[in-house]
Amino acid sequence: MTSAIEHFSNRLRYETDVSDVHHDLEAGTPGVVVVDSRSTESWDQGRLPGAVHLPTREIAARAAELIPAGTSVITYCWGPGCNGATRAALEFARLGYPVKEMIGGYEYWVREGFPVRSAAGDHSRPADELTAPAGVTCGC
Repeated sequence: MTSAIEHFSNRLRYETDVSDVHHDLEAGTPGVVVVDSRSTESWDQGRLPGAVHLPTREIAARAAELIPAGTSVITYCWGPGCNGATRAALEFARLGYPVKEMIGGYEYWVREGFPVRSAAGDHSRPADELTAPAGVTCGC
């Protein structure tokens, strides 16, 4: 029982979901920076409004110039089939930043109908009824 409690407590300590990240960004929660760890080509295709672009391979060299020490970092990559956000979170943890991984990644951000930013401006797609039922929340 104790190991299950520890496991799930740690998941909540080190993971967040797209809905919670969207809420934090909309509320302007201070001291939080969302980091897109994908390639430049992926970033150009679309990203979370307000995110900082910092590919995983550049985190060790550039994090301090872009993100003040002590800032809470939330990392994301493509989606649940990609471990790029996990690798990025590990790099930030090694540098001493408080960090969480956004589970679901960019894919679930888009699927929930949240806005994305690209050279064409901000836009969103209708929410996917399999991930965000229209007009209701999951109630969790």
